[in-house]
Amino acid sequence: MSGGVEWALHCCVVLTSAEEPVPASRLAELHDVSASYLAKQLQALSRAGLVRSVEGKAGGYILTREPASITVLDVVEAVDGPAPAFICTEIRQRGPLATPAESCTAPCPIARAMGAAQEAWREALRAVSIADLVQDVASASGPTALARVSQWLTSPR
Repeated sequence: MSGGVEWALHCCVVLTSAEEPVPASRLAELHDVSASYLAKQLQALSRAGLVRSVEGKAGGYILTREPASITVLDVVEAVDGPAPAFICTEIRQRGPLATPAESCTAPCPIARAMGAAQEAWREALRAVSIADLVQDVASASGPTALARVSQWLTSPR
């Protein structure tokens, strides 16, 4: 999983506290990260329909849906794509003791185990929404944490 996923998730959480579009540069400054790299993550979120880019002097990014309807998996797939983390290359069919292809009628045990792990991981990420993360931030950082973020985002630059 790329570091961009972490950045994108933080931005989605922060955008729940914003009443107006937030410029990518302001989000980058808040998180002390590369503005150009963060812009790529925000563009990926935009292509996936999770955020919308607003043009103009008061432009920036806003969430397109309620935080409860955006899952962590939505963000992961927007940034890193939907491809599985493990791809079986049928290594069992290679080498001096290779299993003949015609004998490989079912996925190998390793591919099955990795597929099951991938599905469990996806289900776990699908079960957590941006709204859940917002609640966790409030629990971990205090109930005023996101209000302070909102205030900072709207303060004069």
